[in-house]
Amino acid sequence: MSMKSETSITTTGTSQMSVAVRQTLKQKLATLVPAWNGRVLDVLSQGELLTGPCAVVAFAEEVPKSAWAGYRRIIKISPYVRPEDGGAEQLETWSAELVKGLHQVRLEDEEGAAFTCIYFGSSDCDRLDAGSGMMTRSLRFGVYVPESIEDNASLTTQDPWMAALQNWTRTELGSEWSVYGDVWPGGYEKQSVLWRLTGCSSTAAGTSALEIRKQWTGHVVTADAGATRHAVTRLVEQLAVQTRIAMADTDETRYLTVDEVSADLQADAYLNGQIRLTLQQRIRRPGTDVPLIREIHHSKGME
Repeated sequence: MSMKSETSITTTGTSQMSVAVRQTLKQKLATLVPAWNGRVLDVLSQGELLTGPCAVVAFAEEVPKSAWAGYRRIIKISPYVRPEDGGAEQLETWSAELVKGLHQVRLEDEEGAAFTCIYFGSSDCDRLDAGSGMMTRSLRFGVYVPESIEDNASLTTQDPWMAALQNWTRTELGSEWSVYGDVWPGGYEKQSVLWRLTGCSSTAAGTSALEIRKQWTGHVVTADAGATRHAVTRLVEQLAVQTRIAMADTDETRYLTVDEVSADLQADAYLNGQIRLTLQQRIRRPGTDVPLIREIHHSKGME
């Protein structure tokens, strides 16, 4: 396949994704602010005027894909309100409702593909729209769209440490939780945990052993802030109490030791993750090949 054909396919897929994301967002916004009566619009054409309270959705820059969070597109959501209907105070109320209803929220389009919105702040100050006479402000969000499973071969991990950590997490949280490794998959579930390997190091432990350390980041996502906080706290507490995680081995059961674990409950769950974990394991140092001694010469003394 030529590079031009690959680029065409990628562009088509991204375009279709943007259409699905846009439609889903507009439906969500209409639900969040009933006062708009469903008036959630695309960018107006030249000369077109707004006629009442509404919101305008504009797709801005597309940023390079995140290794674990997926494709990212910046969007701007601009609510409009008449000065006589509350002006700046009403804008403040609507903005708060939009942030609460979208920030770190999992949305799903008609085909079941999931994506997440992250609030980045307001991109400019409140202003008066010259054409309509209404007040507005622009709220900036990042929309993260993870790749579908068939598009990402890295979802099937070969790392036995990852497999052990995932199995331990499923046991602790229960079968109703989904546990992923390395990247968020397309259609990820509302109640899920993602573990990512973020670092690795080794140190000598005597002359015959090595101590391997791996650092992990844990992302805990639910539909409710309280449930998320509870799950993060539970995982950290259990890792601190149990201190060892069993690894499946054909000959004998080996263990990973919990070296350090902590959590930041204020961290972005989807993008940055709340849990920081270091696991370690001591292994035998591989033997060193040395030349064999073929002959020994011995002399009793000097002549």
